Amino acid sequence: MTRDDLVLTPTGLRFRGRRFPCTIGRGGIRTRKREGDGATPAGTHRIVGMLYRPDRMARPTDWAVPIRPGDLWSDDPGHEDYNLMVRAPYPHSHEALRRPDPLYDLVILTDWNWPYAVKGRGSAIFLHRWRRPGYPTEGCIACRPDHLAWIADRIRYRTRLIVRP
Repeated sequence: MTRDDLVLTPTGLRFRGRRFPCTIGRGGIRTRKREGDGATPAGTHRIVGMLYRPDRMARPTDWAVPIRPGDLWSDDPGHEDYNLMVRAPYPHSHEALRRPDPLYDLVILTDWNWPYAVKGRGSAIFLHRWRRPGYPTEGCIACRPDHLAWIADRIRYRTRLIVRP
C-alpha cells in the first residue's frame, strides 16, 4: 500500500493520512460479488475515471468527464454493453447517471469488472456521495460530499481502492 491508495477500513476510508467516514454496500464486503447482491467487492481496484455534473459543480480535475443528459450505466448482464456507460434511449436494464438527487454529482470510477465484464459478476463500483450517514449503497462506497470532493482533488490514475474482506 502507498500513500496514494484509498483503503477501506472498519472505521472508514483512509487516504493521505486522513480517515473519512463512509458507507458500503448493504450486502457487506464479499470476495464473490454477483450482480444485485448489494455487496462491495473485496480486492484492489484501480481508479479509472471521474464523472461530474457540470450544471451543479465546477470541473473537479482536468481529467473529469461531464455527465450529460441521457448518460446511463448498463447493468444488464445479458447485454453486450454490460458494465459500460451508454446513452439513452437504451432499452436494457440501466442506471441513470444524471439523477435528480445529488448522489452522482461527483462519481469516481473503479475498474471493478471492467473493461471486459464477466456477465453477472456485478456492474460498476463507484465512489459517490452518500444519502446520509450509515445508509448503505448497492455495492459502491459513499462519503460525505465535502470529503468526496477532497479525495477527488487528490487522487491520480495510480490511486487504487483497496477493500479487504
